[in-house]
This record gives sequence, C-alpha cells and structure tokens, in this order.
Amino acid sequence: MQYRSDKYGNQISVLGYGCMRFTQKAGRPDVDKTEKEIMAAYEAGVNYFDTAYIYPGSEATLGTILERNGIREKVNIATKLPHYMIKSVDNAEKFFQEELRRLKTDYIDYYLMHMLTDLKTWERLKELGIAEWINEKKESGAIRQIGFSYHGNSDMFCELVDAYPWDFCQIQYNYLDEHSQAGRKGLMHAADKGIPVIIMEPLRGGRLVNNLPEKAKKLFSEYEIRRTPAEWAFRWLWNQPQVTCVLSGMNSIEMVEENVKNADTSRACEFSDSDYRLLNKVVESINEKMKVGCTGCGYCMPCPMKVDIPGTFSAYNKKYTDNTFTALKEYMMCTTLRKDSTSASNCIGCGKCEQHCPQHIEIRKELQNAKKALEGPVYKIGKKVLPLFMKY
Repeated sequence: MQYRSDKYGNQISVLGYGCMRFTQKAGRPDVDKTEKEIMAAYEAGVNYFDTAYIYPGSEATLGTILERNGIREKVNIATKLPHYMIKSVDNAEKFFQEELRRLKTDYIDYYLMHMLTDLKTWERLKELGIAEWINEKKESGAIRQIGFSYHGNSDMFCELVDAYPWDFCQIQYNYLDEHSQAGRKGLMHAADKGIPVIIMEPLRGGRLVNNLPEKAKKLFSEYEIRRTPAEWAFRWLWNQPQVTCVLSGMNSIEMVEENVKNADTSRACEFSDSDYRLLNKVVESINEKMKVGCTGCGYCMPCPMKVDIPGTFSAYNKKYTDNTFTALKEYMMCTTLRKDSTSASNCIGCGKCEQHCPQHIEIRKELQNAKKALEGPVYKIGKKVLPLFMKY
C-alpha cells in the first residue's frame, strides 16, 4: 500500500474505506461479512475508514469490528457531525458523545462538518460557539484533526477553505467532475494552502463503471493499455499528487483486492498525453447528452439574486447524463440545503451573468429550462419540508 502525508506528516493510505454502503442483512449491516472485507483491507494496508452519524448502522458496525480485532489504535477513523441537526453546542456535544459510544473509542482521528454547504452556514455554526468547541476537543485529544465535506461549486468551496484553519477537507471529484463541484480549482486551492484532500465519489456513484455509453466502453477496450473503467478512474485521481486519499465503498473481497492492487501500482504523475486524450474522449462520449455546455468556470458569479448557476447547470446536465435521482439530490444540496436558497427560480433575468460567460451560454434561457426540469413537485415539497429539519 502507498501512503501520502496529512497536514502533520501522518501517513494515510491512498485508498480509504468508505463505510456508507455496507452489505445489509435483515435491514442492518451484515457485521460478519463486513468484518471480513474490512480486515482484508486493513491487512493490505488500508488505514483510513470513513463513516458518518447519519449512515444507518455504520458507526456501530465499524466500532464493533475494530474492537473485536483489537486494531482501533492502528487505524484512522473519520466521521462527521450532522451540523444541520444542531441548534447549540450542547447538541453538538450530544451527537459527538453518541458517536464515540457507537465507535467504541474515546477519540476521533479525522472529524468533519458533514455536508458544509456555504459560508453562511459555517458562520452560523461559529455564532453558536462551534469553533471554541472544536478547540476544546482538539486540546483534549478527543478530536485529532478537523475538516469538512462538501458538495457544491468551486467558488464557495474556496471561500470555506479560507474561512478557518482546517486540517483537511473532503470533496466529490472524478474525471467527469473535473470542472464541476469543487473541481480541480478547489483541489488546487486546498493543496496550495497545505490542506490534504480526501476524495469521495471517485466513480460517480458507479456511473463511471456500470453506466458508461457503448462508445466509452469501446474507447477503453481498444486502447493500448488495458485497464478496467474503475482502474482508469482511480488512477486518474492518484496521478494527482494533490489528492491525499481516495474513498471506495467496498462490499466484496474481490473489490477490496482489485482496489488494493491498483493502489499499490499507481503512481503520481504517471499519465501520458495519450492517456489524457483517451479520458477526454471518454468524457466527451458521456457528455453527448448534456443540455448546457457549462464548464463550471464561475465567471458568471456572483449572481445578484444568489442563484448557484454552475451548480444548477451541473445538476441539470446530470438529469440527462446520469439519472433524475442523482440530479435532484445534487440540486437539493446546492440550492435548498443552504441558509439562503440559491435555486434557478430566484433568477429575475437581469442578464449580468451572460456578460461574463466565456462559453456565451444563454444563461437566462437555460436557467428557465433547468427550473422546469428540476423544480417539479418532489423538489417543491423538499424545499418546504427540509428546512424544518435544518437548524438554521
């Protein structure tokens, strides 16, 4: 197993274990099966295990397995505070203590603000006293390092990176999302500040393996270097020295073995110009169904009405390149789950955005199209209901 350093020189395996999708049995994680998979990964050198409070049964399952095998001190646990469920520091403390009990530990190696959506949300948390609470936990050793996970556009991500002395961060990033979500811009900004970056969704929820168009499959199969689609996706990430660790939700021994093998043999800066051209062609084949040619550059921002234009177009495109559920989930996260709504319906048609778009996109027109495609009955219900559970 290869390792890369965190902010303090600790060695993290380049392959991390994502614990969100353990195999279920009778509605609960199958502890015995999961134990075999986690231990296979551990014995192969994986030392970073990522879970969260809201992943059903995940923290307790991971804690049980680590305790059974006496390896808690030999691995890194990453878990997350559901900040959207708290209204006071006392709430944060309650959740944190429950997580410690579930994980059967008295400290967390890497603790994240889960799905931190925008700067105002972080400012609200600071007003509640979360920064002082974090400092207290770090001084006591209960939290070793603090970070945040993020879904959204690159500009907001960069603002969050700059807003606090974070120890690490976690973003969705893959060769299809190179210029959407936090994207390469966000990755490089964090790296420039010395902040390690953990990668989630390296396969875009399996999209880059199971739902590739035939044209993309043919490109891979005819290329001079034979690799599986999953291997290409992982190697593209490990090729970038700014990437610290890539998470994979492994739920079979075969998957563990394949990912470990790829992690062992991948190297930073190994891609050739020909390799990049191949993946560019694959991306083009996937994006043939895209509705808007937005690159996520962000020149159209900020919108005076706070519309998240790159985030909206990213979700709008995913409705046609991926599926409606994926698109709606992303759109909810980048519009409704923020303190102030950033949805396409905020647009008043002022046209300021179009003056700065290097792609010359008819942004006002496409925002209306995105609104029709994404803001249906399910979205409207979610927009009303979700804020009731968000502790703004």
